[in-house]
Amino acid sequence: MAIFARWFYSGDTEANVELARQFCGFALGAGKIPFAPHLLFPQFMGGVDPDQRELAMFLNRVLLAKCKALWAYVGHVSPGMRLEIGWARDLQAPVKYFDSDFKEVTP
Repeated sequence: MAIFARWFYSGDTEANVELARQFCGFALGAGKIPFAPHLLFPQFMGGVDPDQRELAMFLNRVLLAKCKALWAYVGHVSPGMRLEIGWARDLQAPVKYFDSDFKEVTP
């Protein structure tokens, strides 16, 4: 089952990218196929450019529609994450929340 793995990206991006990689590894170990566009898109899209940010969010919505669930880190929920969680709910996709120890939590 493919899941949309969502972790906070901005701020200390180096540390957040490492945690997102670990989170994806955790999901893989749980038998899921993690997809984390916030790890992919910054490789070739600028997050500061409003047009590229809008395009990235559009692509996130398209890709989320292909996933069976959204897994989100709750240490810091950004506005973009809130939007994606809302999209998952609109799609009636399960949303699971995890802390930094990858323990499922209730928001």
